[in-house]
Amino acid sequence: MNAYTWHAFADGPQLAAALAGHVAGRLTKAIAERGTGLLAVSGGTTPAKFFATLSKIPIAWDRVTVTLVDERFVPASSPRSNAGLVAANLLQNAAAAARFVPLYHEAAGIETAAASDDAALQSLPWPLDVVVLGMGTDGHTASFFPDADNLAKLLDPSSTRIVLPVHAASAGEPRLTLALARILAAGFIALHIEGEDKRTAFDGAMGPGARKPIRAVIDAAPKAVEVFWAP
Repeated sequence: MNAYTWHAFADGPQLAAALAGHVAGRLTKAIAERGTGLLAVSGGTTPAKFFATLSKIPIAWDRVTVTLVDERFVPASSPRSNAGLVAANLLQNAAAAARFVPLYHEAAGIETAAASDDAALQSLPWPLDVVVLGMGTDGHTASFFPDADNLAKLLDPSSTRIVLPVHAASAGEPRLTLALARILAAGFIALHIEGEDKRTAFDGAMGPGARKPIRAVIDAAPKAVEVFWAP
């Protein structure tokens, strides 16, 4: 499809406020229609302001389940943990009432952890109502790294898996990621990027002949991906 809608803001706080408003509205609509809302978010350092802003919006958080788009294979106590970032910035204030389902748990290895996640996440109220993706300057998103040794499987929209293991040298450690089909089925897909380097990387990924993971996700999406950017 290769369709996206570009939303540009003067700075990070304005972006955070706008994105938080969109997400809260979508979750409120989902709760009204089916009694529950399911949100998947990315980690890294970019979404901290957005998380803090969203956490203060007074929606029915006790009916919202939050999970992760992807996670490093590290415990929540690690400074590299996405679960730790979510706990410290999103699951606060009004959003403290939300249910959180992590991807990481202690296991013998990443393959075992992914298989256990598949079983544990079956009970979530699929499909996702909202997914908020991030993007690296290498064009990766949702831990779909360009150098992942199983990239073809990660980008297979027909996979029936919920969570897949990721092995990529550039990732720093093994990772867990939601399968592409789960992301594409979301009612609202947002991409949150900040900085001129991310804009340059995104523009390059959308250029003729580009073969970056973020391009593959946008091309496969059944609806336009909403891109939120600030310098």
